[in-house]
Amino acid sequence: MSQPTLRPVSLPIEATLRGRLVKRYKRFLADVVFDDGREATVHCPNPGSMMGTQAPGSAIRCSTSDNPKRKLRHTLEMIRVGRAWVGLHAARANDVARRALETGAYSPFAGYATTQPEVKTEEGSRLDFRLSDHPDLDAPCWIEVKSVTLCADRHARFPDAVTERGRRHLEHLVARREAGERAALLYVVQRADANDVAPADDIDPAYGRTLREAAAAGVEIHALSARVTADRIRLERVLPVLL
Repeated sequence: MSQPTLRPVSLPIEATLRGRLVKRYKRFLADVVFDDGREATVHCPNPGSMMGTQAPGSAIRCSTSDNPKRKLRHTLEMIRVGRAWVGLHAARANDVARRALETGAYSPFAGYATTQPEVKTEEGSRLDFRLSDHPDLDAPCWIEVKSVTLCADRHARFPDAVTERGRRHLEHLVARREAGERAALLYVVQRADANDVAPADDIDPAYGRTLREAAAAGVEIHALSARVTADRIRLERVLPVLL
């Protein structure tokens, strides 16, 4: 099989409001101080532990919504870790992945005419994407996307907390593969300072075992690196996955 290639693809965002993190708490809340001195509680769109990406005093950027139905007007989009902005909005990983899939930007998934998000499998869970209508392939391709933010010494790792849901997704990808369909896991690393991705066995050894079992069963494991800035998330590089 030829080496996968990526044509860079960007997702526009708006995260121009700058400040500093005070603390993150209750999973979906964070207190911040903006550069103009205002203090605010903002929405934190990341259900993980955010290990390594929630140090008080770190520079942050937020987006703003004018939706009157929202309780919190601002959303914590990214945090500065070292020299890199780290994207904290987990759903952005799916959004930029969808753009790459729909435009055929990542060669292993190019050629499918139809991209369906959030499709329910026979096993009962919803996987992020189902690709179909390929000129040379009859079976569909199922893809589950995971947003990666944990990184140390240029090595990204997933997960940052024990994830039974993540293991279940892997099991259902294996089931789709055993049914004769294509199945893949796609890590989107929302920071530009990682050189590779590996399972965080010290955090969730069961996930690591399940990931390796899935790979052995024919589930494809892919990883892409994204550069995060105030106005866009840009998929730029294909990363090796170390199993």
